[in-house]
Amino acid sequence: MIRRKAIAAKETGEPDARDGGVQSVDRALSIMETLAEDDQGYRLSDLAIRTGLSTSTVHRLLATLESRRFVQFDRAESKWHVGSRAFTVGATFARRRNFSAQAVPYLRKLRDLTRETANLAVVDDEFIVVLTRAESREIMRSLTAVGGRVAMVASGVGKAVLATYSDDDVSAIIRHHGMPRLTEKSIVRPGELFKELEKVRRQGFAVDDEEACMGLRCVAAVVYNGCAEPLAAISVSGMTSRLTDERLPMLGQAVREVAAELTVALGGVMPANAKG
Repeated sequence: MIRRKAIAAKETGEPDARDGGVQSVDRALSIMETLAEDDQGYRLSDLAIRTGLSTSTVHRLLATLESRRFVQFDRAESKWHVGSRAFTVGATFARRRNFSAQAVPYLRKLRDLTRETANLAVVDDEFIVVLTRAESREIMRSLTAVGGRVAMVASGVGKAVLATYSDDDVSAIIRHHGMPRLTEKSIVRPGELFKELEKVRRQGFAVDDEEACMGLRCVAAVVYNGCAEPLAAISVSGMTSRLTDERLPMLGQAVREVAAELTVALGGVMPANAKG
């Protein structure tokens, strides 16, 4: 079930993790998160700059992470990369959401109906995480790789899920994470977002109109669990030259219908007010 997490520690008065004597863990995780940002890897000096840590500290932590196979070093390029153990541990996230495998035939159906890339995503810590996708056979570009994260307010999947939240919960997410301007079309005012979410509720699907990446559009709808609450969301994404204004209603209907089919297949229940 998708649920918004509790407000950040600083808002609840809990102590910062670094005050609890786990500074090294915090720094090691910061290094892992930085390495995950770029498949090309990072040199030691670049990692130090990106994380704001000293070179000696980064090197010490990398040595420990390497011994556990969470990172690996490419000696030919003198670059560090995410290691195999990190993948093994991270894969548990997708396995825990055991509906991923069941969703694949529906993603393929959606891809074949629309000829666009079909995605399955969930919310994690108020960000969208892509679990799996069925790639389009057309020339395509993807904003977010499988396992990648993007702000909820800047994605079609995120807006589809946000439309199921109360206004108070949406406001809390905005206070916590802000409204990043990723492109000139990004929604950066709460009033505009609330107006957009009302439109999503009326039509039963959300559209990311180049709000996260210029040249790319996304059409998304929610998949519900047995309590009629959002479990995940599916979408189609592609270049604006293919996801034209004329095609959006048809794409929205296709995504909405496949999302409803997947909901039923997973034992979920569509809300009484949901478009199906």
